[in-house]
Amino acid sequence: MRLDQRLIAEMIAPGTRVLDIGSGDGTLIDHLFRYRGCDARGIELNMELVTKSVAHGLPVVHGDADHDLAHYPHHAFDYVVLQRTLQAVARPREVLRQMLRIGRHAIVSFPNFGHWELRLKLLLSGRMPMTSVWHTPWYETPNIHPCTIRDFLELCKQDGYIVEQWMAVDEEGERAPWRRSIRLANLFGEQALFLLRRRNG
Repeated sequence: MRLDQRLIAEMIAPGTRVLDIGSGDGTLIDHLFRYRGCDARGIELNMELVTKSVAHGLPVVHGDADHDLAHYPHHAFDYVVLQRTLQAVARPREVLRQMLRIGRHAIVSFPNFGHWELRLKLLLSGRMPMTSVWHTPWYETPNIHPCTIRDFLELCKQDGYIVEQWMAVDEEGERAPWRRSIRLANLFGEQALFLLRRRNG
């Protein structure tokens, strides 16, 4: 599994109900089912990945986070996961709202556009930066809403979400030693993970 998937799995209590939005090839769902005893299922936009998941016996359906979450009932899941997809959806604020409607907790991971390397490349070149994380040219990228850790925290504050746990990590798997400093995490963390709940529980 990717680093963020391993960390997400650690945030999820065993034996719970989980919906993975943008589940890809089903790696996280498979892990949660096998090793955490979870009732885990997925929704994925890429039909080829849906077919691959289903062929491996995983409960994944074809769907779009921007439109299909509204069809799920309230509190249908204990956790709703959005892994590295927030920046690619058309309406990230609405997707978050739906996640915390249908799930008691939301887990979100995303690449941090506030990382120092991106800032420096943009400053020096005057062009959209390319890194190992942000590796698609601007005219082909699915990442239409890049955000920083501070941007995301501000949205959570505006919409009344409680951040139960957060961390910033780099792509090599090292957890940020600056975990208590948002400003430093925003500068040095390549990707971020958040565990959220609604203020009213």
